[in-house]
Amino acid sequence: MLVLNVPRFAGYAARAAACVGAALVCTQNAHAARPMVTDDARLVDPYACQVESWVRREQGRTEAWALPGCNVTGNLELTAGGAVRNAEGSTHLAARVLQAKTLMRTLQPNDWGWGVVVGTVQDPQAGRGREWYAYAPISRSLLEDRVVVHANLGWAREQESRAHRFTWGLGCETQLGARSWLVAETFGRGSDQPLYQVGVRHWVVPDRVQVDTTYGNRVGGGGHWVSIGLRLLSPAWLR
Repeated sequence: MLVLNVPRFAGYAARAAACVGAALVCTQNAHAARPMVTDDARLVDPYACQVESWVRREQGRTEAWALPGCNVTGNLELTAGGAVRNAEGSTHLAARVLQAKTLMRTLQPNDWGWGVVVGTVQDPQAGRGREWYAYAPISRSLLEDRVVVHANLGWAREQESRAHRFTWGLGCETQLGARSWLVAETFGRGSDQPLYQVGVRHWVVPDRVQVDTTYGNRVGGGGHWVSIGLRLLSPAWLR
């Protein structure tokens, strides 16, 4: 027989509501670990590597992403990867990504941390020039890391048009169990309609193999998607 621990469940519900509420507030006023778009002030373990991969399905097309990355010095995470897109029966390379990330203040339980990320992305099929971007990921740990809130403030420059755009994101991770987390976020750029995403991540093997699933859409509707992801992390081997 299933016995529901009401106080514990109420605590989880309250934390989840706080995350979603924070995201909605940011939406009205205003690449984290998979599956979040809003980045966190954390790195892969020193001298270790990871592969973040996922399949995203939206109306009329499917994208498959793979982003391998390594912490090569202990405080410098380098990522290089991309995506393949299938649309209307045609499959092609959809994105190439290069990124570097470092921390200026390490995130600790019940404290905060921040870092700097710079990178470039290009859609070869679209024939556009590269887009360059930079942002600061800021994270705040609460309740002994059972809730972690993330904020991103950044800039992007489209090489061909030379247009500059402000980018932002606000997200939250809430622990549901020993291996499972609820994630919720909202994010956007410039004056575009904001986007949001909610989902669950689960450690199949703690600190080594993680799976996740999400649902996302534009605020107000009109552009929903679903995704399924797999994240693999290695022990330190680059020393």
